[in-house]
Amino acid sequence: MKLLEELNQSQRVALGGLLVILLPCFFPTLFTPLGRASPSIFSEWNAPKPRHLQLLKGALQLQTPDRQQANLWSPLANQGWKPCVDSADTPLLPKKSQGYVQVFLDGGLNQQRMGICDAVAVAKILNATLVIPHLEVNPVWQDSSSFTEIFDIDRFINVLKDDIFIAKELPSKYSWSTREYYATGIRATRIKTAPIHASAIWYLENVLPVLQSYGIAALAPFSHRLAFDNLPAYIQRLRCKVNFKALVFVPHIKPLGEALVNRIRYLPIESRAGGTEYLQDRTDEINHKQGAGKFVVLHLRFDKDMAAHSACDFGGGKAEKMALAKYRQVIWQGRVLKSQFTDEELRNQGRCPLTPEEIGLLLAALGFSNTTRLYLASHKVYGGEARISTLRKLFPLMEDKKSLASAEELAKVEGKASLLAAVDYYVSMHSDIFISASPGNMHNALVGHRAYKNLKTIRPNMALLGQLFLNKSIEWSEFQQAVLNGHKSRQGQIRFRKENQSIYTYPIPDCMCQA
Repeated sequence: MKLLEELNQSQRVALGGLLVILLPCFFPTLFTPLGRASPSIFSEWNAPKPRHLQLLKGALQLQTPDRQQANLWSPLANQGWKPCVDSADTPLLPKKSQGYVQVFLDGGLNQQRMGICDAVAVAKILNATLVIPHLEVNPVWQDSSSFTEIFDIDRFINVLKDDIFIAKELPSKYSWSTREYYATGIRATRIKTAPIHASAIWYLENVLPVLQSYGIAALAPFSHRLAFDNLPAYIQRLRCKVNFKALVFVPHIKPLGEALVNRIRYLPIESRAGGTEYLQDRTDEINHKQGAGKFVVLHLRFDKDMAAHSACDFGGGKAEKMALAKYRQVIWQGRVLKSQFTDEELRNQGRCPLTPEEIGLLLAALGFSNTTRLYLASHKVYGGEARISTLRKLFPLMEDKKSLASAEELAKVEGKASLLAAVDYYVSMHSDIFISASPGNMHNALVGHRAYKNLKTIRPNMALLGQLFLNKSIEWSEFQQAVLNGHKSRQGQIRFRKENQSIYTYPIPDCMCQA
């Protein structure tokens, strides 16, 4: 009898072991720690509890004086600068082009946007014809959208018609010059040695001879391949002209963006229980005597790539640390230099992205109340809704594309990360205030574009905030005062571009003139 029980127990153990081995075969998604879109059930952490409970309690009890509210929402005064992108000394187009320039651009929407501006400038430097840039499939966002699916190509060509030659596609004699062609071997017409921030002279010495010999040159990689300094003023102005005038999103982005802006401006403060249908039905019926409500756009990039690459600790415990470390190893083969520093060191240096909880506490400390209309511009937040629950508790009138628009309205952009980002970009450019939880291409592009338009933009003081959040004994009043003092000069005031800084983030003085 005892022997039989031991046999049964051994069989149960063996069966259990077999199930553990086979379960991943039948349900692989449950055990996939490397999926970029969403966390698996067993490999990821459960969303951690709020890490700053004492500060959260103070924020939830916040009462902001009316005068502080008025100052917070007031638009920027005229700062003495105006947009200035046309240059009187721009050389006329030559009678003949030197050849065709192709560029292959990787990255997300805003990295590609900057690459397009640089490509126009390089074509001008070379007196060459720019072929409409090829946008690579982004490995993070898995978006295969082409230039013509994102930007208004006819406007692009028309705005730049007096500056450079542009071809929608290559003539048939060069039809062989494709991405596939360059992927299968070493080709004389491919330029892959362009250094980061290459000078105009480099292009004249290394690319122009290829154009003259073959009639075509393909530049790949091309991201960040043109210097920001020591270029003629007309080249700098041309880059600004592309960025701020020539690059406009495809026509269907504007009506969708306008609808979202209108809906969040007229969002009833007292209730949001009606849902998307209520908002849609009421958009045109709301009593406009109330006036349009002001709103903030929060760009919250807190996806898995960002979390892993930052090498910071976000409170998810050992499971989270192991999952992100494995992700770093597989995606970047361990080539993440920040992983050699401790979390405390990174936070003291301001190198950790703000979590949804932390950006919420920052907004509250700046004086934004729980009646603030907040538009969340983000792709997918690492940890999902559970991760942003504290932010939503602080700002219950928080909306995004999916809460403000129907599935039918989003049909043309759904599943296309670049177009979804384009919608967020449009809304961001029409908000009263913009703030980003971490530096990045979207942040940089919007900081520059809003400076060009003299719109209020709050730039978080990352080093200060990192140190404040490390202090677990800090009281709300001390935290709030430190935040207010540390952000007085970070709300859209004029900032001149320094050497090596991006013209797309700091448009003064290259893109603007004194009024």
